[in-house]
This record gives sequence, C-alpha cells and structure tokens, in this order.
Amino acid sequence: MIPAGLRAFLVRVPFLVSIVRFLRRGPLARDRNLLITLIVLTLVIGGLAARVSVEWFSPALVIPVILVGGLQLRLRSLAKLLGAAVAALAYVGFAAGPAHIGPGLLAAFGFTAVLAALMSRTRGQLGVQGLRGDVMLLELRDRLKKQSELPPLPKDWGSKVVLKQAGGSSFGGDFLVSARDGDTLELALVDVSGKGVDAGTRALMLSGTFGGLLGSVSDFLPACNAYLHRQREAEGFVTAVHVRIDLATGEYEITSAGHPPVVTFEAGTGTWRVSSAKGVVLGVVPDLHCEPDRGTLRKGDALMLYTDGLIEQPGRDIDAGLDRLLGEAERLLPSGFAGGARNLVTSMSSGHNDDCALILIWRP
Repeated sequence: MIPAGLRAFLVRVPFLVSIVRFLRRGPLARDRNLLITLIVLTLVIGGLAARVSVEWFSPALVIPVILVGGLQLRLRSLAKLLGAAVAALAYVGFAAGPAHIGPGLLAAFGFTAVLAALMSRTRGQLGVQGLRGDVMLLELRDRLKKQSELPPLPKDWGSKVVLKQAGGSSFGGDFLVSARDGDTLELALVDVSGKGVDAGTRALMLSGTFGGLLGSVSDFLPACNAYLHRQREAEGFVTAVHVRIDLATGEYEITSAGHPPVVTFEAGTGTWRVSSAKGVVLGVVPDLHCEPDRGTLRKGDALMLYTDGLIEQPGRDIDAGLDRLLGEAERLLPSGFAGGARNLVTSMSSGHNDDCALILIWRP
C-alpha cells in the first residue's frame, strides 16, 4: 500500500500519470502489459548476448519467452513479440558474429514460433488464455468421473463400475448416470458412437442432460429420445440401457434403446440369462417404444450392464462376442463379482482399442 502523502506527490507527475493510465486502459490491459514485459525481456537477452557474453546469455533463452507468449498472449500480440525476437537475434548476429546464430538455433526458433502461434490461436478461439482451458477440461473430466460413481447402496447390496476409454484417454463415449431416492435406484449406461476423445465431447454434453432427466421423469429413455430427436444436427447414434431397482424387494425393470442386452446371473441355477428388453436407438424415431424386462434379484443374483466395446470386434459376430462374454463371466464366481469385474473387462477388451464399460450390481 502506497502512503497517502507519496501517492499525492506521484499523481502530480504528468509523465507517471500518463504511463499508469496507458497500462490500465481498456479490456486488453493485461495482455498489453505482459507483451511489454516479454518484449523488454527479449531485447535485454539480445543485448546481453551481443555485448556481454553469448555463453552466459545464449540467444536460445528467447525460446521459453516465446512459449510463454504462446500460452498467455493473443495472436496479434504474439506477432509483435516474434518481431522483437527476430530483431534481437539479428542484433546478436550483427554484433557478436553470424557464427552465434547457427541453423540449429534458427530451426528451433522457427518451430517454437509456429507452436506458439498454434497455441495462441487455439486459446483465442476458446476465449481463454494460459492454462485455464486445460483446467476446465480437467474439471469436466472429474465431474464426469464423479457422476459415473454409483450412490452408496445398503449393506446387503454390492456394486462395481469399470470404465476403460480407448487409447488410455480421460474422455470417451461410454458414461454412466445414476440416482437413488430412498429404496429406488436408477442407473443408465449410455454409449455414444465413436471412441476416445472424438466421442468425449458429446458424452460430456449428454451426461449432464441425461443426468438431469434421470429420476425426474417416469419414462427416462423416451424423454432422452425426445431430446435427441429435437436436435437439428445429429452426429452419430446413441444407445442406452436404463435399470430401475427396488432395493427393499429386489424387483427391477430394464428398458433398452439399441443397447447390448443386460445379462442376469441366477444363483439358484448358476447360469446367466440374457434380458429380453428391446428398443430402437435413441433419436431415430420421434416416439420411442420400449419392451421392458422385469424380474427380482434374490440373494446371490446379479445384473451385468456393459457396452458393445466388450463384445464387438471387427470380423466377429456380435452373438459370438456375447457368448464369449458369458463364458468369461464364469470366472467371476471364484473370486467374487467385485474382484473379477476388472479382469473380465481386461480379458474381453484385449486385442482391440475401443471404449468399454461394465457395471455389476448384486445381492451378496
């Protein structure tokens, strides 16, 4: 804090007042101030390299300055910084000799300039500067992951969620939304066409929409279908399966919209049964009609939801993939559902790169 007496003296100096007003004027003041700072730093580096020591003050120090400019400056301001950098390098070559500005340095400078311009242009289109855009993506990723967690269940219920995105990406086209209201648990597993980051943007948008509809409407999939059908620019297809479970009685209802069938493990017979729930892919027809499948989960029973990434492979029939999934699911029994879920996903997804999701809910 500047003392009042000193402040009163400084405001009487016209030169200082003009400088302060210039630096604080307009919405681009921060960009302008940083540009001035980086230009001065660039020229200082060039002057020290030319007049003091090229070894101690290498012209290569201009490269990190340009990278900072690519992260923080607008494209027009970055062009001015690059002009100052060219002037600084030219001065070093003139004063210290062309030998100090070799082809390697010029190539590194050119590559850095192009990279900085691309970063500045991308961030300018997003309307953010610096690393704020990356932070926003991280926040969206964390929200999507948190939304894909099932709510706490009673002690006499168990659950396991495994999501595996293509290419090890943080984003993918498979996501889960769930909600619990008292003894009623609702969950929906959604598969957006595409994989990895390409499908991640639509998945991020739809997860918020579907999450808001879940638990708010009685007919969840028809409501999702109506929303997608209203979209003028549909990009690919969306499949989903919706399950409503009464945690007190174990009664459940399954509805599907073009999604691979849910399978149920019946402890009494020790076999997996394929659900008969059927429906059309979301967004194709204006009025979606679903054929639900109902039943009751008893002690030892389980429900398994999954996406087509587990059973679909090029050159292999989907029914064959489902048969293999049911066969591999037998390995869940010795180690328990919780311990075998991830091993099942790993086994079924080996050899191909696709988004995969598996949800298991059971009564111990």
